[in-house]
Amino acid sequence: MPGGFGERGVEGMIAAARIAREHDIPYLGICLGMQVMVIEFARHVLGLSDAHSTEISLGTSAPVIALMAEQMDVVDKGGTMRLGACPAMLEEGSVVAGLYGATVVSERHRHRYEFNSRYRDQFEEHGMRCSGTSPDGRLVEFVEIDSHSFFVGTQAHPEFKSRPDRPHPLFLGLIKAAASRAEGREPHIIDPSSVHVA
Repeated sequence: MPGGFGERGVEGMIAAARIAREHDIPYLGICLGMQVMVIEFARHVLGLSDAHSTEISLGTSAPVIALMAEQMDVVDKGGTMRLGACPAMLEEGSVVAGLYGATVVSERHRHRYEFNSRYRDQFEEHGMRCSGTSPDGRLVEFVEIDSHSFFVGTQAHPEFKSRPDRPHPLFLGLIKAAASRAEGREPHIIDPSSVHVA
C-alpha cells in the first residue's frame, strides 16, 4: 500500500488492509500505507470503531495516527515536514531486522503524521508489534504482525532507496512472501473469449 496525503480513497485502503490481514495476503504498507494498516487494526482488532488519523478526522475519539509533536505549531507548510534520512532501531528477531540483516538502519522520510505511541501497548498486546523505532524510542517507524505471512509497515519511503539492480529489502521480502504464498496454488487463467470490452 503506497504513501500519499489526504482522505481520498482511504476507506478503500483500510478495507484492502483488512482483507490482506484476515486472509494472510502479503502486505507492505509505506507511509500512509502503514498508517492505514494501523487504523484498520485499531478498528477491527482493538475494537476502536472510530479509530483514524487526525489528518483525516480531527474529531476522532481514537487518534491512532496523529500529527507529530514538533509539527503542532508549524504554520508555513513548505519544506517543514519530517524529511530526509532518519535512523531507526529494529527489534532483534523481528521480520524487518531479518530483511535488513541489521538492527540499525537509515531510511528517508516525508510526512507530518505518525503512529500515536499512546496506543502502543494496546497494539502490542493484540499482536501488532512495533518492531522499529527512532533511536530515542519515541517514534514508531515499523510495525508487523508475527502470526501473518508478511504484514509489514514502515513510516519511511523505501522506494527512494530502491533500484532495479539493488531492490530494497522490504520489497524483496514482499515479493518472496507473495511467491511463497502462490507456490502450489492453481493458476487462475482468464479465458480471453470471456472478456467483453464495452
